[in-house]
Amino acid sequence: MSSWLDRTPPERIEAGTVRLRRWRVEDAAVLMALVGENVDHLRPWMAWAREAPASADEQASFLRHVEHGWGERTDFGYAVTLPGGEPIGGMGLHIRAGAGTLEIGYWIAAAHTGRGHATACARVLTDAAFALPGVERVEIRCDEANVRSAAVPRRLGFRLVEIVSRDAVAPAETGRGMIWVAERGDWPPRG
Repeated sequence: MSSWLDRTPPERIEAGTVRLRRWRVEDAAVLMALVGENVDHLRPWMAWAREAPASADEQASFLRHVEHGWGERTDFGYAVTLPGGEPIGGMGLHIRAGAGTLEIGYWIAAAHTGRGHATACARVLTDAAFALPGVERVEIRCDEANVRSAAVPRRLGFRLVEIVSRDAVAPAETGRGMIWVAERGDWPPRG
């Protein structure tokens, strides 16, 4: 896939009480441990969260893919970290819906949910997306049953523009996907 972007977002972004930093291949062991500790929390909503967590080699392969996407300007994967650098989740900006649109995806470790980290990071990723020339729209997609995930775009002032039928790929999904949108001219939302 070729990219319509002519540059990348920042490799590090401050998000209040947490930070975003670009994932690197050398993070494979820490990612393996983080996903392994959270597999029961992630499995209902993430198709990639399997019964047997990915090995360090599989995580390294995934992170090589992430680095390749960064170089191709198609996927920008970030670790969500505490101020000391400890990863507590993952987020990304992805080209999936065509020119002018970036999609945000996210997950936070179970022990760190409910603290506003996903919302803070999605806010700064939206800012970073709109700082890129050519980005006119940012989307967040989630299954209709994933109430916690849907709360993030709602809190940020994204608009729910459509509910689409799709294949359910994770155990808790209904097959009804919500598409939440922020547009350049309306970001940040007023009042």
